[in-house]
Amino acid sequence: MLTKKQDARHQIEFVSIDQLVPKDHLLRKIERVIDFNFIYDLVKDKYSEDHGRPSIDPVVLIKILFIQYLFGIPSIRRTIAEIKTNVAYRWFLGYGLTEEIPHFSTFSQNYIRRFKGTDIFEKIFTKILEEAIRHGLVNAEEVFIDSTHVKASANKKKYTKEIVEQEARTYQEKLEEEINKDREAHGKKPLKKIKTIKTKEVKVSKTDPDSGMLNKNGKEKCFAYSFHTACDKNGFVLGVKVEAANVHDSVMFEEVLEEVEKRIGKPKAIAVDAGYKNPYILKTIFDREIIPAVPYTRPKTKDGFMKKHEFVYDEYYDCYICPQNEILTYVTTNREGYREYKSNPEKCKNCPLREKCTQSKDYTKRIFRHIWEGYVEEAEHLRHTPYCKEVYERRKETIERVFADLKEKHGLRWTTLRGKEKLSMQAMLVFAAMNLKKMATWLWRRGKSPFGTLNFYPLFGTLKKILSRYIQPLFSGLRKQGLKFRFVNKLRR
Repeated sequence: MLTKKQDARHQIEFVSIDQLVPKDHLLRKIERVIDFNFIYDLVKDKYSEDHGRPSIDPVVLIKILFIQYLFGIPSIRRTIAEIKTNVAYRWFLGYGLTEEIPHFSTFSQNYIRRFKGTDIFEKIFTKILEEAIRHGLVNAEEVFIDSTHVKASANKKKYTKEIVEQEARTYQEKLEEEINKDREAHGKKPLKKIKTIKTKEVKVSKTDPDSGMLNKNGKEKCFAYSFHTACDKNGFVLGVKVEAANVHDSVMFEEVLEEVEKRIGKPKAIAVDAGYKNPYILKTIFDREIIPAVPYTRPKTKDGFMKKHEFVYDEYYDCYICPQNEILTYVTTNREGYREYKSNPEKCKNCPLREKCTQSKDYTKRIFRHIWEGYVEEAEHLRHTPYCKEVYERRKETIERVFADLKEKHGLRWTTLRGKEKLSMQAMLVFAAMNLKKMATWLWRRGKSPFGTLNFYPLFGTLKKILSRYIQPLFSGLRKQGLKFRFVNKLRR
């Protein structure tokens, strides 16, 4: 039977806005797990108590940004337009159905007049992380550190070329001190300090000078920022630092690690990718009594030549031994922190392996070893242990997942803001929103389940370890044997 729907667009009904929001809506879950009134204490010195016009509620301002980042809305203008027509958003802000929503420029003006140059957004991030820790959701036994690039709001064709002073390494003084100690131990004179100013040519954006030109293999050249981030094994973000994209990942490592230790204490292990696998970073990790989980990196020797690991280092006599049992003796320690070892050219001249060993015209093989090379070798040994393998394998499930969600679900594949300070504010709020979303969802599931599902997560992790470490290798071995037996039977026939 054909039925025509009666038009109810102009029907007047008595209903509260609370009745219109689904009980399992994300914003209800968030409102249930955290009291946003803590924001008043953070901003009370930014407002006058008895002078001036009435302000927009600061909690409302922050909640508007949380709506934008929770649901990946691309701009604040679009966010305000969505709030006007979305009942759940109005409920979250405490606004009625007909109440006027603040103008989209309200937050930017408040940022300029009140919040700029403050640590309010970092404190909001820290407060939400503390709540997650209090509920027992953060497991920072292993920490995962990496960075991702976020495209800047800047035209890649509008730039100027400038000659700037090359920044000295953050650990330069420590390195020079260690170099001189090493030289003295070998009977060499300490190196004199040379005040040389190294310069380099960089492209500076006319639109956003704080950004840096991203020039990575396989990626489009553009101005961008790097979000240097740390997370735990459950995917909760523990710290973030924003820097121009042309600054190497390893430069920011120590700052990120200090953020983590400040908030949750010293972890047991840290997993990093190949970009962080250098002597100073590994020394920093070992000195703090933390286990590094690093990947395999291919030797950079030319094809057809012997690799460095084929030459054995004798720590006691401080020399290298080549595959022909000849000795490469110590010569000097250079300003970059590398010890140089040289072979005897008389013995190398007629060596049957010379063509695979060196192309030197003076028939001399040279090997360079960093004064902190021992830390790299120790990390290589640990890389083969089951624990480090397991920790490193979880990178794709943790920090890589965080970056994927950041860009795909929370709208930060590129940014519409300009300047490092504004980007730092945005990074803090986006990652705070991600932590808040995860915390609210997990606690809602815990309250919904009569058995408390979250309490079984450690058990699931243990079962996964047993499967990956014992059961899967056993089945793969049996499978290989079964294939072998079938192949032998076919041959017999």
